[in-house]
Amino acid sequence: MAADARNQVTDDRAGRTGAPPAAPPGGVRALTFGPALTRPVDPPSPDADAGSAGCAAAPALVPLPDAAGPRDAVSRLRSHGCWYPSSAADGAEAAFICDRGGVPQMWAGPVGGGEVRLLDSSPDPVAEVSWSPDGRWIAYTTAPGGGEHTRVLCVRPDGSGRRVLAGADPDSTAHLGCWAHDGSALAVTVSAPAARPFDDGSGRPPPEHTPGDGRPEAALPSAGWTDRDGHATLLGRAVYDAATATGAPAGGGEADGGGGPDGIGRSGVPAAGTAVRADGGLSVYLIDPDGHTSPVLLTTETHAATLRACDLSRDGRFVLLRRGPRGRREAVVRRTDDSTTTFALPVADGDPWIGRFSPDGRTLWLRSNAGREYAALLAVALDGEGAPAGTSVVAERQDSDLELLSLAHDGRTVALAWNAHGASELELVETSPAPHAGRRPAPDATGPARPVPLPHEVVTRVSGAGTGRLLLALSGSQRRPGVWWAHEGVSLLRTPWSSKDEDAVAPGRPPVRPVPLRLTARDGLPLSGWYYRAPGRPAGEPAPCVIHLHGGPEEQERPVFHPLYHELTGRGLDVFAPDVRGSSGHGRSFVDADLGAGRFAALDDVADCAAHAVTAGPADPTRLAVMGRSYGGYLTFASLVWHPELFRTGVAVCGMSDLLTFFAGTEPWLAESAAHKYGHPERDRELLRALSPMSRVDALRVPVLAVHGEHDTNVPVQESRQFVRAARERGVAAELLTLRDEGHDFLRAENRRLFRRSAADWLERHLRR
Repeated sequence: MAADARNQVTDDRAGRTGAPPAAPPGGVRALTFGPALTRPVDPPSPDADAGSAGCAAAPALVPLPDAAGPRDAVSRLRSHGCWYPSSAADGAEAAFICDRGGVPQMWAGPVGGGEVRLLDSSPDPVAEVSWSPDGRWIAYTTAPGGGEHTRVLCVRPDGSGRRVLAGADPDSTAHLGCWAHDGSALAVTVSAPAARPFDDGSGRPPPEHTPGDGRPEAALPSAGWTDRDGHATLLGRAVYDAATATGAPAGGGEADGGGGPDGIGRSGVPAAGTAVRADGGLSVYLIDPDGHTSPVLLTTETHAATLRACDLSRDGRFVLLRRGPRGRREAVVRRTDDSTTTFALPVADGDPWIGRFSPDGRTLWLRSNAGREYAALLAVALDGEGAPAGTSVVAERQDSDLELLSLAHDGRTVALAWNAHGASELELVETSPAPHAGRRPAPDATGPARPVPLPHEVVTRVSGAGTGRLLLALSGSQRRPGVWWAHEGVSLLRTPWSSKDEDAVAPGRPPVRPVPLRLTARDGLPLSGWYYRAPGRPAGEPAPCVIHLHGGPEEQERPVFHPLYHELTGRGLDVFAPDVRGSSGHGRSFVDADLGAGRFAALDDVADCAAHAVTAGPADPTRLAVMGRSYGGYLTFASLVWHPELFRTGVAVCGMSDLLTFFAGTEPWLAESAAHKYGHPERDRELLRALSPMSRVDALRVPVLAVHGEHDTNVPVQESRQFVRAARERGVAAELLTLRDEGHDFLRAENRRLFRRSAADWLERHLRR
């Protein structure tokens, strides 16, 4: 079936190549990309893992009405953020994401001027932006209705020609990949539509079942779910229609997931095995945005966790892919004409743009932690067939991860952003082709590193902005995210359309600058975090404190401005935001320390961090709360039932309450990725049951507020519903705030404000009395 699908694509392409490419003013535009667009694709090699279940249908272009907006937002936020910049090849203009109108939308404007234009006025949040190398198109991803299913669109820089490239089907999801270097094609990842086990066409409701039996709680949203009105629903004494999860009590960390070498034993290391979900599959297509050439299938992988095209060689012969589950990512080089893999190497988690080919294709630059604790910059020499001829480490630090890797448009200036204990340090290096030494290729050489001083603590993205120039997205503890222009690699200039530092918050309430705290877990593992002290309180006076836990679990607490923390400290509540085991930024061993049964120790980390906030900080031991989002929401649910005597209340945001129902209901590719972190939902059921808060909900003693986006398909809202219902059945006060038109991340300004105020009201009510 996979070969038939490929033949369908290439046969259709062959039947449509008679349409000439669009001609730009003053010349004739030719499709010079290379073999991927000029000859049929052969059946995949065995390592391509193509299969009928995972091959997504070739995307079709869908024209849309022009949606260019005004040159300024009608109701502009006084304090807004700008991020994810992408520049035209000459660096004169940039497209970027900005929430100045209340939702992340795509804007564009001159780098040195303040006049900007809204390129897509639709209310769907924008996630990524990429300007084509030839300057003719800007590609971007949106989330219809604010949910987790995304689609890839493109528009001309003047706002005309808007069209969907992939993901128009509401049951599919598409992700942005790289451009061909001549701008003739865009690589896009498309998911195979998820199975709908309960939709048999009869119109009857789904059969009753028990959560955790391997089936989703409900079908995916219908095609019309984006049309709902309103923004939020606060559930009071409503009766829930979800069944309560059942399961045996946790085994106190003694669970064994499989008893054999393929399971998760007490070492907590999950092994690879059979697929988690039968309906998973990702495909990468090359799409001509003009629509004159049919999509060309590059590769398909069934049961894939991630699959992204990060770069194409300039001659079109090779593609660099990032694939694999969390904690086990790898870089793969494949030939585009026959899908043969020529090179593979483990790479670090984090930013998905893991590397680039040099202009001549002889060197592959990679951000990798293969065989090392912290990610470094590697140079891989490639021969004429794409096979490795030598690998060298060209930039590394003993205690810092290489977090971001970017090349300027000339392909020679390399920007390196290092994660130094949560803050960023930026360096620029120049590359040059290696001299020929015999017949064996050698990787390109690099010059000395040039440090670039930063006006704020954290770099979130670096992109090319003309020859030797870069655009930087920065964030810090005293400002909203903004975009800065690195001119000649020496001086940094804030773009006029980014918020000024003094606009971060309303006058009279300056942001709290956090201080680092370091501690040792009960098993000896070093931990750390950032403490935010509520202003106006004497230094030695105990304060109510919220232990806030980030998501991931591979995310990291960074010294950046958090509106939620600002809201809480303004109410007189301290915040301690730690990195428990499993967080990034502290080395690969720290990330892997929570695998499988190691998660029981992560639950103990939360208690140890709360105790340290009391002994080393000014937290009041009788007025502690726990709060977190995504994986942090799971830790919140879990901490309330594992350490019921420690916290007075909790706020769980988009958290998992039962890992088995989570695996049954989440996106297929997320299930594949999460199995490495938590355990396999079939082989390791007892471990997952023991780690699930629902298995210990009888221990819950304190009130809990759950918050969830109604369109969240990463962690379905059922996870919050079943925990709240179970709490109420046991006589414990519990509420659920469901935010409409939101997914796993809350992106709309009015919903973000409602969430912050509702959470702060809840915590203040239970901690200040």
